[in-house]
Amino acid sequence: MTDTPGTGPGLEPGLAEAQRAHWQRTYTANPGMYGERPSAPAEYAAEVFTAAGARDVLELGAGHGRDTLHFARAGFRVVAADFSPTGLEQLRSTAAEQGLADRLSVLTHDVRDPLPLPDASADGVFAHMLLCMALSTEEIEALVAEVRRVLRPGGTFVYTVRHTGDAHYGAGSGHGDDIWEHGGFAVHFFPRELVDSLAAEGWSLTEVHPFEEGDLPRRLWRVTQQTSRETSR
Repeated sequence: MTDTPGTGPGLEPGLAEAQRAHWQRTYTANPGMYGERPSAPAEYAAEVFTAAGARDVLELGAGHGRDTLHFARAGFRVVAADFSPTGLEQLRSTAAEQGLADRLSVLTHDVRDPLPLPDASADGVFAHMLLCMALSTEEIEALVAEVRRVLRPGGTFVYTVRHTGDAHYGAGSGHGDDIWEHGGFAVHFFPRELVDSLAAEGWSLTEVHPFEEGDLPRRLWRVTQQTSRETSR
């Protein structure tokens, strides 16, 4: 099969665009769908970033920004990236209402493409369930390499993913590469070896913490890893 832009090796053409459209409709129909309180992983990440003396934070998959706003309130300068302009517009509006607009900037971006940010420009990167969206393994590997590029030496990456012990793994429509679609949302469920491989080069894996979230409940890992203090490349 010849890959088309945005589909990734092993993924059928159109899956990425279908997911983008689905998220646009979801944010439009459900403004502030995740509520105002930050996620537990974001609260943890803010503590880790603070302890490390971080100033600049990048959030990938920011959505309507409940975690972005938490980082801004904690005193960080935040770049919030998402492929949904609708979600980011909700974030921009809420930040202005809360007097936080000067602490953050928004970036409409598809993480299948290189990050449009300079090398060594962030102290911390956070991604809550972004890596386990409809991304191929190759695309995930490329994204993590980009995260390492934009982090400063000793920078911290905190991300969460649903894993193969989740009740929805193997349910619904299979798209290959451990990607399963249920209720319109396609998820790449992570085996533990994928977590380890993503931290194998240029990283120090600090923690893989299992936790549950939501009504199913969803089963996830919260992963913390750091770049070498000598170089971020």
